[in-house]
Amino acid sequence: MVDVSDKPPTQRSATARGRVLMNRDTFDLVKQDRIKKGNVLAVAQIAGIQGAKSCSQMIPLCHPLNLTKVSVNLRLIEDIPSDDLLCCAVEIESVVKCKGETGVEMEALSAVSVAALTVFDMCKAVSKTMRIDGVRVVEKLGGKSGHWKEG
Repeated sequence: MVDVSDKPPTQRSATARGRVLMNRDTFDLVKQDRIKKGNVLAVAQIAGIQGAKSCSQMIPLCHPLNLTKVSVNLRLIEDIPSDDLLCCAVEIESVVKCKGETGVEMEALSAVSVAALTVFDMCKAVSKTMRIDGVRVVEKLGGKSGHWKEG
């Protein structure tokens, strides 16, 4: 791990996004809360929060951080322009905050990734053609490099 012991603690935050692309039939089952495993959006939200909190246990060189906020929001998106049958999506956004010596980008990315994997897991019996797409950091605040936002 990188030595951050000489860095002053500052307020840090990171926002990450991603989505799970799916066909219309699968999307309609999620929207109607008719997936047999349960409420996809609620379970994925809790899984994403757990993913952020467990980041340093999954990523070997991440520092364990005292997170002060983790939010995971999921939104249903219909009619995405597409050349294939994956015309709908569950969009996921996570915001993670802490006061510390290192950033929370990995925690935000972990939250989105674990939430997306949970959506996939809960829907895979209905469709094998889903795709996790566009997982990325879209904004970060704090630390020496300051504020950065996706163009």
